[in-house]
Amino acid sequence: MSGYQGLLPLALLGLWLCHISLAKNDAPCQRSRWNNAYDTFLRRHVPSGTPSGYDQNAWKEYISSKGCDRPTQSFLDPGDLERVKAVCSDRGGQQLKENLCISRERFSFVTVRSEPKTCGIRTIKRESKHLILACEALENHCLPVHFEGNWQDLKPDNNARGCQGGGNAAGAAAGSRISWLWLLMSSGLLLLTSSQ
Repeated sequence: MSGYQGLLPLALLGLWLCHISLAKNDAPCQRSRWNNAYDTFLRRHVPSGTPSGYDQNAWKEYISSKGCDRPTQSFLDPGDLERVKAVCSDRGGQQLKENLCISRERFSFVTVRSEPKTCGIRTIKRESKHLILACEALENHCLPVHFEGNWQDLKPDNNARGCQGGGNAAGAAAGSRISWLWLLMSSGLLLLTSSQ
């Protein structure tokens, strides 16, 4: 039975590591776990070539070319990219919860609702709301990685901290490295203790 005693802590450590790697960041501007998260955000929400009007056939063709696996898709104007990126800074956004920031100003964007698999267009609507974006650090820059729907038309709280909360992406990345070092050291101690 003593051979199995060393496996239990190792199995628990594996489950814990899996949970940590799949969890999202608990504050904005911490190191992203996905290197291509910003590129995916741009491809999904700030693409070039979106139809300029509300023609359902044009939108169906556009959505079909991108894939209609997401029934609700929101598209920002590529000309607003610098303003969108600024939401992940103290000057452009405020902390909302977890890694989400809300823009200090309203943005205009198009939301298209379509039928999954068939790409049939249900609605095309121009909206004007405060953006809610997940912001994470990539290459020492805090950038948007996810567009969260603002269904309740939330507005920023004037008393909330800025999106970066006075910190910076480089500091968040360094803090993340320290956490991983601590994890590796503590797991080594756990394994040493269980093998005795």
